[in-house]
Amino acid sequence: MSDQSDDEQTPRTAGGTGGGTPGGTPAGPRPEEIRFFGTTWVDHDGPYTARRVGMAAGSLAAAVAACFVLRFAYEGLEIADVGGIVNMLVVLMFAVCSAIAFRKTWEGFLRRPADPAREESLRSLKAIGFIGSLLAYCARCFVEAPGEKLRRAEYETAVAQFEKRRGTRTGNPAARKKPKRK
Repeated sequence: MSDQSDDEQTPRTAGGTGGGTPGGTPAGPRPEEIRFFGTTWVDHDGPYTARRVGMAAGSLAAAVAACFVLRFAYEGLEIADVGGIVNMLVVLMFAVCSAIAFRKTWEGFLRRPADPAREESLRSLKAIGFIGSLLAYCARCFVEAPGEKLRRAEYETAVAQFEKRRGTRTGNPAARKKPKRK
């Protein structure tokens, strides 16, 4: 038997369970916060829409600024006269890394990684293709807060499991009907 109470065994998202304290903290799982959005994604309340618009504009502006920085780097390669093949390889490397980073970032908004070690090994590739990650973040902000769909599904599952467990243990046990013996 476990040393934990039923409340401690409830499914958790980022904050775990509220203890149902007299101070007004609700019992049950709490929603996981999303960076820059907090928990406003649950009810789409407060400055949720303004944050989505701001984050889309900010990530797009960061991507444009990054393109200018890469342009200056490319011009530096031309000034250094390293050759056409090196210039082509640099452009190709950033294009491929950006495409991979876009795809992996987009997938990260939809589901948790199946193999965290593989995601860790792709970290440097995503860093090189940071423009793709910024564009994925911008595009996702037009639909919802990045990662909202994933966290909403996890949160609703946790709430349903909590309610199911809570419902099975409520009521007066003495008032329950006892099964007839045969």
